[in-house]
Amino acid sequence: MEKAYIKEIAYYLPDCVVTNEDIVHDFPEWSVEKIASKVGVNQRHVAASDETAVDLAIAAAEKLFGNSNVDRQNVDYILFCTQSPDYFLPTSACIIQNKLGLRKSIGALDFSMGCSGYIYGLSLAKGLICAGIARNILLLTGETYNKHIHPKDKGNRTIFGDAATATVISTSGIAEIGNFSLGTDGSGAENLIIKSGGMRCPEKQNDLCFDENGNPVSSDYLYMNGSEIFAFTLDRVPPLVEDVLLHNTITKDEIDLYVFHQANKYMLNFLRKKIKIAPERFYDCLSEYGNTVSNTIPIALYNAIDDKTISGNFKVMLAGFGVGYSWGGTVLYFA
Repeated sequence: MEKAYIKEIAYYLPDCVVTNEDIVHDFPEWSVEKIASKVGVNQRHVAASDETAVDLAIAAAEKLFGNSNVDRQNVDYILFCTQSPDYFLPTSACIIQNKLGLRKSIGALDFSMGCSGYIYGLSLAKGLICAGIARNILLLTGETYNKHIHPKDKGNRTIFGDAATATVISTSGIAEIGNFSLGTDGSGAENLIIKSGGMRCPEKQNDLCFDENGNPVSSDYLYMNGSEIFAFTLDRVPPLVEDVLLHNTITKDEIDLYVFHQANKYMLNFLRKKIKIAPERFYDCLSEYGNTVSNTIPIALYNAIDDKTISGNFKVMLAGFGVGYSWGGTVLYFA
């Protein structure tokens, strides 16, 4: 059976940068220091009004092809993870195939996942390779969550950034993809949701109101129940880590680096301490990007490779968790 490897990673950020100073201008009751200390984000990139997740993903892919020895004509499958598609139909991955000038004799599909999306994408890519269906898969993630956020939603505006990433998964590369642990609990769906716009509730509800803390609540914009999401994360991620170790028959001490979904500083610190991971083995690159949803793990991986945090024969655990609820993890074996 073929093994699956990560071959190359690239990412793309929109030009517009929103700093903490910009946020404080809109919400003077906050301070730059408070945002940085509580959320752990100094700035975030935001897509332009006419810039979509597809545009960002195409830019990330072009960056990958331009900076590596990967030939676009060898790509035989596109997987595109987004919750910000251009259209209900057609499939965004089909549009991307045409825009990138890839062969027509390839597979292409979208999947709608959030903060666990990169893990799920790796699992799909590995499955395609191990089944002999594809040999070179272009896994794209792209999100423009800021388009879903109400302008007066100071909490979510401090957290989320827009971005896209491109990863080639192949039969050879820099890191072998290990075994997976995946999980789902749809009972938490309404704690991170945009209620209107789909077929269940197609029309905008125009039901904007403000809670006791002055935060907007609307069916037409992103709603996140922060306390419930935090509780879910603390409940599911520690067992996830144990299950990933079990599936890969290694111990916690054998993992050289842990790369978790970059949710927010407070949550990551709490998880690290709860799981008892040493700070030097826990990667954090949240401050310059924000929570970019399905993009956070590949952006962190790219930076950890680039700054030599990952070097030599490293074992790196990945863990994603969030909207759905969904969660997943795996181990990368760098040679």
